[in-house]
Amino acid sequence: MFQDVWLPAILLLCGLAAPAWGQSTYVSDVPLGIDWIIVPDDNRMSAEKVSLGKQLFFDERLSGNQTVSCATCHDPAKGWADDCRFTPGAHGKPTTRNVPSIVNAGLHRTLFWDGRAASLEEQALSPLVNPIEMDIRLDLLEERLRGIDGYRKQFEAIFPDGVTADNVSRALAAFQRTILAGETPYDRFRGGHADALDGEIGVGSGLFFGKAHCGNCHIAKVYTDHQFHNIGTGLSPSGQEKGLAARTGQDADVGKFRTPLLRDLALTAPYFHDGSKATLEEVVDFYNDGGGKNPNLDSHIVPLKLTDAEKQALVKFLREGLRSRDYPTIEKPELPE
Repeated sequence: MFQDVWLPAILLLCGLAAPAWGQSTYVSDVPLGIDWIIVPDDNRMSAEKVSLGKQLFFDERLSGNQTVSCATCHDPAKGWADDCRFTPGAHGKPTTRNVPSIVNAGLHRTLFWDGRAASLEEQALSPLVNPIEMDIRLDLLEERLRGIDGYRKQFEAIFPDGVTADNVSRALAAFQRTILAGETPYDRFRGGHADALDGEIGVGSGLFFGKAHCGNCHIAKVYTDHQFHNIGTGLSPSGQEKGLAARTGQDADVGKFRTPLLRDLALTAPYFHDGSKATLEEVVDFYNDGGGKNPNLDSHIVPLKLTDAEKQALVKFLREGLRSRDYPTIEKPELPE
């Protein structure tokens, strides 16, 4: 499992036995197929910081009414996401977007479906202060954590200024950078194992990068172009969700959402920013039909004319060809008092 193979290597780099990350701005010891994970200069990694972030991630005391944690939505047992279209927050009201997985989130250049956060550090506090999600004021968060001896001592040992909201975000971001998965059959194929994509999986791979045009946006290796596209989701009689346009104010960006990563997507149904497709079969049918028609539809989204056999092969590649050999399964840690 992930925590027995990759995490010890990562923590070794974090300074458990040598201060490698103190001299570097990236994580290079990662699963096969994963690019280096960039680490900001102002949030260098350490074993202690990752451990603190892990505790915070699973702690319901980070929500205003102490009923939900980061792991409530990003559940390790559900692909580090959730298995429903929209997830209830601290007060039972559902989110407005489908919960994305945080696996390999360190590869992203922007966070959230509309890209409004530029880093994991910037992203980390948004769910906490969101009234629909965790609904806690940052001053209350700091006061609560300072009142927990175990947390106060850890923060003071790691950060010169102790418990602050910014340091909470740094610890959470550090932990999330260790949630990595790779070594899929396609990764092994790229690594020189020609037999890793035998049979129907190989046919599906050929379709993915060929007739189905998936590779136009889900570029090989990282499986994202780090861009935003209108594929025709979020449509309703009253119009289309703004997506990227909510940030840019540009009409041309209406309906554009971030290209997601694809490894282990079989574990993260339902799909798209609005959770509108329940299965991979529905996703493939959606693209095969040419997406959702609207004035801003991306030029790459056209009817694919796949046969039933081709659709089946494509789904098999998505489900099995992109399934990681070592997937991060982490138990809830003991929380400080």
